[in-house]
Amino acid sequence: MFDTETMAADPYTTLGVARGASETEIKKAYRNLAKEFHPDRNSDNPQATEKFSAATVAYDLLSDKDKRAQFDRGEIDAEGNPTHPFGGMGAQGGGFRRGQGGSQFEFSGGGEDLGDIFEGLFGGGRGGGSPFGRRQVPPPKGRDVGYRLAVPFEGAARLDKQRITLASGKTIDLKLSPGVETGTQMKLAGQGEAGPGGNGDALVTIMVQPHKFYQRDGDNIRLDLPIGLDEAVLGGKIKVPTVDGAVMLTVPKNAASGKTLRLKGKGFHKKGGGRGDQLVRLEIDLPRNDAALAEFVKDWKPSTPQNPRSEFGV
Repeated sequence: MFDTETMAADPYTTLGVARGASETEIKKAYRNLAKEFHPDRNSDNPQATEKFSAATVAYDLLSDKDKRAQFDRGEIDAEGNPTHPFGGMGAQGGGFRRGQGGSQFEFSGGGEDLGDIFEGLFGGGRGGGSPFGRRQVPPPKGRDVGYRLAVPFEGAARLDKQRITLASGKTIDLKLSPGVETGTQMKLAGQGEAGPGGNGDALVTIMVQPHKFYQRDGDNIRLDLPIGLDEAVLGGKIKVPTVDGAVMLTVPKNAASGKTLRLKGKGFHKKGGGRGDQLVRLEIDLPRNDAALAEFVKDWKPSTPQNPRSEFGV
């Protein structure tokens, strides 16, 4: 496992080789890491650039016999700097320095030219059209910072902007994307920690909160809606809540419990455009302790007798 927390402490650990590794083993280990983490192959992964840069620093030191010996004796650190800068060592430690404007690292050690390492690795020769083949490595960006943001159900359905305060104290109104759901990750570029190659990103994980009566079904919203006995028998228009506000819904005559009606375009915004629907499931709510209704039903006989449980075979 390539651990960015400890990779600067020991170049042997960074390259994954033993302290007694041969030059061939060191070169092979670095070539494998360079192939995996080279920025040309990981343009959307700033952590890969950081790992590539650290591996190059480690190889620059270990490929130089003098600097490797100095490191093994404890005279220089993993970056080639003197461990005792005020005694016992001159300016020959090498190491690395920042390019002008901090735009890149340029390695000044006396080890093998990195062009030999990259030759043929990415389809080019020495240089190969890539600045990394000429021993130039972009400095790593700062770390990404993760956040979890609780979003109200209705706000997620409407794509309401969500205010989030970052660790830096900066407040941002986050625009939700169509199809947003719990687990959706949104990136705020450049809002992470600072680094020599620029800021990392803020990665915001969305957590859509449950609602007391709405339920999500893909891009649709389901709602169990109670109606009165008179509304079920006689039908009519009734007011129904939606995430966009109340609307009028027509209930057909003789509507049974479980009947589902559809309100077009009242669901979640879809990734491909448009919106889902709201599916309204009717539930007949009988009046409680209504003596007149009980007396009526006692003597009432339907004009068309039917067995409501016939489908069960009973």
